[in-house]
Amino acid sequence: MSELIEKMNETIEVIRKISNKTYSIGIVLGTGLGRLVDEIEIDFEIDYAELPHFVQSTVESHKGKLIFGTINKKNVVVMQGRFHYYEGYSMKEITYPIRVMKLLGVDTIFISNACGGMNPLYRRGDLMIMNDHINLIGDNPLIGKNEDELGPRFPDMSEPYDNQLIALAEKIALENQIKVHQGSYVIVAGPNLETKAEYRFLRAIGADVVGMSTVPECIVANHMGMKVFGMSIITDECFPDSLKAVSMNEILEAAGVAEPKMTKIFKEMIGKM
Repeated sequence: MSELIEKMNETIEVIRKISNKTYSIGIVLGTGLGRLVDEIEIDFEIDYAELPHFVQSTVESHKGKLIFGTINKKNVVVMQGRFHYYEGYSMKEITYPIRVMKLLGVDTIFISNACGGMNPLYRRGDLMIMNDHINLIGDNPLIGKNEDELGPRFPDMSEPYDNQLIALAEKIALENQIKVHQGSYVIVAGPNLETKAEYRFLRAIGADVVGMSTVPECIVANHMGMKVFGMSIITDECFPDSLKAVSMNEILEAAGVAEPKMTKIFKEMIGKM
């Protein structure tokens, strides 16, 4: 048994002392997007500090809890707070919770994030459904020995975000008169926001929004055969010719305003799965 599998089993053992339920849906909540927890009928929650081999979230607004419960009668496990490369963690540490979710029975992952909008049609507070991504972080969670028990050496990424889930989200958004975009997300290492020249470059290579998360989790989920749905909240407008300084408070404020729309889409999608 590999070291990674042994670690995963040690983490699962702690959870199984509380519950033997199977959780089919996993949710990762991004910066300023933790209030989806209010929609969960919570069975129990565990601080990351109590879970073997989990690292700690150090970012403002990331609470650092794994929450277990139900949404629309579906068993869910929710990360209230994620890990980032810029916190000094390895890609394997960042994605370890996704591995654990798989052992809990999760086959579909919902991932949210706050991001900067570069597409000129996007505005602060808009929602974007992720249909593709570009990895510019300079690292990959699958580098190193492949765990054949978990997935193939060379996983296909022709559909990183599940097309059926995208179609379902579009339908629900239309029914609820919620404006959504579809587009590509580019991940950079951070933690600084980008320069004008960097925004021009990122837009030129095909990205609609830019952020510092989500892609590692998506890669690992695909490696293990899980379906992924990703949604971004545009918290600031990154147009080089009219770029203005933005603070974390402004980013959190924009996330808070748009979050109820994202929560409604997530909740209804889960109910219809």
